[in-house]
Amino acid sequence: MNDPKPVSELGVADIHRVLAMIPHRYPMLMVDRVVDLVTDKSATGIKNVTANEPYFQGHFPSRPVMPGVMIVEAMAQTAAVLVVHTLGDQTEGKLVYFMSIDKARFRKPVEPGDTMRIHVTREHHRGNVWKFSAQAKVEGELVAEASCTAMITDDDGKA
Repeated sequence: MNDPKPVSELGVADIHRVLAMIPHRYPMLMVDRVVDLVTDKSATGIKNVTANEPYFQGHFPSRPVMPGVMIVEAMAQTAAVLVVHTLGDQTEGKLVYFMSIDKARFRKPVEPGDTMRIHVTREHHRGNVWKFSAQAKVEGELVAEASCTAMITDDDGKA
């Protein structure tokens, strides 16, 4: 496999770049690409929701709805890409652990066929702790929002 291309000058990380930046893999990878990536400020993750997502088998078979925790996970992964982009290549592959999820609100179901745009904005960071506000939208309509705090660590769990 070729080395992933760096984030483009337009602030876009394609799927290959996302895979290089964060350690998540299918079925837990919740971001297909990141656009509007502005160092140390904000990013927008894109999640193309498909009917073959494994959680739809049980949530719910008669009316598939993306679980809220997966939407929050998409928010966290988008934020992790922003952190890695901001801190540079030496942080690629490090783990970003949730410390808190606050003010989570779910406004409308996300269903197969939807394209979810997850906008995260850095509120502040100190050392290896980062806080973000996040909103997820489908066709411009707010479907979820939350505030998340996370810590970036080595893969051995040490800060």
